[in-house]
Amino acid sequence: MAEPLKVLLVGASGVFGSRLAELAACEEGIHLTLAARNLGKLEALAARLPSRVGLARIDRDTVKSVDLVGYDLVIDAAGPFQSSHSRLIDAAIGARVHYIDLADGRDFVAQFPRFDAQAREAGVSLVTGASSIPALSHAVIDELTADWRAIDNLRIGIYPGNRAPRGRSVVEAILSYVGKPVRVFREGEWQHVPGWGGLHREEIPRIGKRWASVCDTPEQDLLVKRYSPRQSAEFFAGLEFGLLHVGLWLCSLPVRWGWLKSLRPFAHPMLKLAELVRLVGSDRGAMTVRASGEGATGEEIERMWTLRADANRGPYVPVLAALAMIRRHRNGSGPEAGALVCSGLLGLSDFLPDMEALGMEHWTDGDTQDFDLEAKPLQSSAA
Repeated sequence: MAEPLKVLLVGASGVFGSRLAELAACEEGIHLTLAARNLGKLEALAARLPSRVGLARIDRDTVKSVDLVGYDLVIDAAGPFQSSHSRLIDAAIGARVHYIDLADGRDFVAQFPRFDAQAREAGVSLVTGASSIPALSHAVIDELTADWRAIDNLRIGIYPGNRAPRGRSVVEAILSYVGKPVRVFREGEWQHVPGWGGLHREEIPRIGKRWASVCDTPEQDLLVKRYSPRQSAEFFAGLEFGLLHVGLWLCSLPVRWGWLKSLRPFAHPMLKLAELVRLVGSDRGAMTVRASGEGATGEEIERMWTLRADANRGPYVPVLAALAMIRRHRNGSGPEAGALVCSGLLGLSDFLPDMEALGMEHWTDGDTQDFDLEAKPLQSSAA
């Protein structure tokens, strides 16, 4: 029998890491080791998993190459990736271990290509952004616009239910850009708008209206780079409970006016406040992908894909790309050596079986046809 793929999951005790651990522990041909700073939390998580896993006390802030020796793949699910360092990446290169992360930090992803030469020399693949964006969002866009002549507008939205669990790293990631200038592609040119600005209500089919605001993510840059939209490419996120969403918009004003440098130091009290009203609202999360442009015969066309995740299944969505990439490595079809963004590496067919198993629904609206869900070969592209 082939040796199992030895996977080290850093940040396993967090909101997303724990869910990836749950799914990865069910995979055959994988030996999973959970890593975090707190062994007590890891032991509690390991007790809930369906198979035996290893445990390791590893701090991504102080990790060294020697800590990764013996593993085939390391996954960073810890975050936050805004203003993050590269110690875990450096350690993976030094130990000649493949690397995947769930990064949503705009600068972090933009600077990722600097590791390409080192990764090639070490013979390892480094993949960033293996999460809802850009991995899933781009897989959807590829299907929606496969036969189009041109894309005019792209609009991505993520809307968690208010009862969804929250982690401090997620809150810190949001607060890092709230009120600060965010570069977005609108009206055919790059513009700057306030982070968490553009306050509006978004109509989501079969779900209802949700609050939405502009977020600073790698998606804005990657959408323009990959699809060359003629008019706009925007990403929004929204909190279901209006008091929290609008309240955060109000809190952004002192940053916009220059009274505060950042809201990130207030992550802990804001997380506590959010927990106090957690039972208000629903456990229904959603993700939307809208595209408009010029169809195969030159006609104006618009399509929209919606994902609905009830029963607090939403936090599983950001880890499905990493799960799919684990399978690729296990099956010997992982990406070539180099530093890659997880855009175009996975097709929608890589996600749908897991979505179905988790009880999620997805559908399309507009002028659309059934997606071709045949498995697609891995495409390797430099970050």
